[in-house]
Amino acid sequence: MADVIVLGAGMVGVTSALALQARGRSVLLIDRREPGRETSYGNAGIIQAEAVEPYAMPRDLATLFQIALNRDNSVRYSLRAVPGVAASLARYFWHSAPNRHRAISAAYSKLAERATTDHAPLIAAAGADNQIKREGFRQAYRSEAAFDAAWTEAERLQRDYGVGARRISGPDLAAAEPVLMRPLAGAVHWTDSWTSSNPGGLVTAYAELFERRGGTIATGDAMSLRPDGKGWRVETTDGPVSAQAAVVALGPWSPDLLGPFGYRIHMVKKRGYHAHYACEPSLNLPLMDVANGAVLSPMKDGLRIATGAELTAMGAPSAPRQLAVAETAVRELLPLGNRVEDTPWHGTRPCLPDMLPLVGEAPRHPGLWMNFGHGHQGFTLGPTTAALLADAMDGAEDRLARMLAPARLSSA
Repeated sequence: MADVIVLGAGMVGVTSALALQARGRSVLLIDRREPGRETSYGNAGIIQAEAVEPYAMPRDLATLFQIALNRDNSVRYSLRAVPGVAASLARYFWHSAPNRHRAISAAYSKLAERATTDHAPLIAAAGADNQIKREGFRQAYRSEAAFDAAWTEAERLQRDYGVGARRISGPDLAAAEPVLMRPLAGAVHWTDSWTSSNPGGLVTAYAELFERRGGTIATGDAMSLRPDGKGWRVETTDGPVSAQAAVVALGPWSPDLLGPFGYRIHMVKKRGYHAHYACEPSLNLPLMDVANGAVLSPMKDGLRIATGAELTAMGAPSAPRQLAVAETAVRELLPLGNRVEDTPWHGTRPCLPDMLPLVGEAPRHPGLWMNFGHGHQGFTLGPTTAALLADAMDGAEDRLARMLAPARLSSA
């Protein structure tokens, strides 16, 4: 019998298993698929140390009007999905008010500031240095006005949080990325962030490290979780398994599992798409084309174009309109070749209305723990919230951990 069952083998689940294992607990990691094959696989591959403030919902009328008309390629929505997500969006809008967002960011920034430090020992131990660059990434702007506004914001983040950033002129950007085929106004170079050429592969490397250290990975149905005496039980392909504690690290599927236990978790589920393209030569560093809501990341499989957010139902058919718009825009910038895959990938980001992940023990179920709701930053923050979870399970919570604790569900 294991001490802990961790449900979900994405970045958050795998690093939770590693953190608990490092505290001397025997851990069983369970997923329906191989590690790192869901949202952790499909992101832009950036460990975003610069992301010290979570993405707030726009509140100015001009931006909301563009979104309402589906004219902003960073955010699109399906009318059919709106009724099901309206209550969560209302809460998201409320928490996005400037004063509340500042308070949330005070906690969130403490997570982001630890991101690379917490990834570093895992990258080294997993032998994954060949997947990592420590040179940051760039956000590029097509207009001088947008570039100037972005740099003003970057200066504020430098001043308030000590974030590393450089202003790069259009000519300097062209020199840094000779592959660019047209001039741009300039870019903000976020220098503290790290990038991966294979984000799913990094999660796999962490999972293999977990196994080398004595951990067990099993295929099973997380939704079969049930109380079992003083512990918890899950069905796997090798039969039922039990443990004293269970950790729910299922990202956007977590509310479905916890609903039958009486926890109503509001979540804004943001779908993202990506596809890989032949591109030779390619970019030296990932580049965000801000005007078109796309991140262009050189990956082992080709140049990955990753989109912004689509608000749609989890099971809705693939409708990669954002990707099509982004591809057309990118062809103006880069010598983009054919698409590598036949079908674009899509996955879902689990965004909670107050923009902070849930980390800690379920209020009414001893031994049932949560670690999910990282929004756009599960790949970035997995090791950090995993460490906070392990602290909490050892009875060593701090002020930050209390702000993330599921006890706040009662006041949501």
